[in-house]
Parts: sequence; C-alpha cells; structure tokens
Amino acid sequence: MKKSIAIVLFAGLSSALLAQKIRVSESHENIGGASHNALIVSVYEVDAKDVEKEWKSQMKGYGAKVSNNNGEWYGNNAVIKELGKKTIDIYARVEDKKDEVKLIVAFDLGGAWLTSSDQKDQYKQAETILHDFAFKLTKESIDNQVKNQQKALDKLTGQQKDLVKQNTNLNNEVSDYQNRIKKDQDAIEKNKKDQEEKQKDIEKQQKVVEELNKKDKEVE
Repeated sequence: MKKSIAIVLFAGLSSALLAQKIRVSESHENIGGASHNALIVSVYEVDAKDVEKEWKSQMKGYGAKVSNNNGEWYGNNAVIKELGKKTIDIYARVEDKKDEVKLIVAFDLGGAWLTSSDQKDQYKQAETILHDFAFKLTKESIDNQVKNQQKALDKLTGQQKDLVKQNTNLNNEVSDYQNRIKKDQDAIEKNKKDQEEKQKDIEKQQKVVEELNKKDKEVE
C-alpha cells in the first residue's frame, strides 16, 4: 500500500521532469573569460545553491583547486580519468531558471576546448558525467520529497484512524446512554405501578386502623 502511494506521489512531484527528460546540450557560452564551447544540463527540483555546492564538491573530487570569480566556478588542474590522464581546467556557471537550474560547464583540455566535433569520445564521456550528475541530484531531491510527503500522508492517515476510533467510542457511549435511558424509563413505569399498588395497600390498611379505632372507642 505504502509503495503504491509513494509511486503516486513520485508521479505527481516529477511531472515536469517526466515531460522534459534530462538532456545535455552543447552551446557556445561566455565562460572562462571569452566565448567557449560548453555543455549545458538542467537540474530539476533542486536549489541553485545546492547545485553549486555539489558541483564544487565534484570538481574537488577530481583533485582540482576550486575557486569562484563573480559567480563562476573554476576548477584548476583537475584529473578526470574518463577524459584522459592529463590535467584539465573546468569552468562552470549555474543559472537559476523558473522550473529548473541550468549547469553550464566548459572543459579546457590544455590549448583546446572540449567539443563534440573535435573530441568525440571525450565529449561523450563529459556528456555522461553531466547527465549522471543532474540525474542523481534530481532523483535524490524527488525521493526526499516523496519521503516527506509520505510522512505527512501517514500522519494524516493516523489522525483519520484516531477520528474513526473516537467516533466509534462516542457512538458506543450514545448506545450505552440510550440503553440506560430505556432501562430507567422502564423502571419509572414500574415505579408508578408499584406506587399505585402501594397506595391501595395503604388505603386498605387505613380502613383496618379506622375499624380498630372505632372498636376501641366503643369499649366501656
């Protein structure tokens, strides 16, 4: 049941992602101090600051010395084994859009900037790196949202169960009160009849007393 609910929540939260799959594109961008070839990927459901933080961490994982200049990240002397043994420089910029965060990355291979036409194999590797990066962040964010929404759903479900239980208890109490009222009403009717019978007994007893008093007065 919970798995089904989680799937529904995931579908709702990631509708935009499903409509626009994660893709890596190529473009000339003003980056690294001039217009250079760059790779662009969109990250969904994640804040721009978190994208910057994670990309900065990834560049450090490549052994790069990371710095920031006017919002542009620079990874100096990185070693990405998928792109070869030589050190490269990485330039990156994050742009916060309405429904997505764009990560723009340019790779300086040392005298040449990475392009799909000039370094086909290396470009495919870089494309995979950016795709996997965006996919991981997006999926982790949505997974966390699903968990949080599932907790909220579980809480509401628990509250609903408590209300149902409370309703059952109240109905049981009403039923008990109704049964008690019925018993009391029956007891009241019986009491009335008992009073009538007792009144008759009193009247009979009064006649007996009156007759005896009369006899008592007649004694001389």
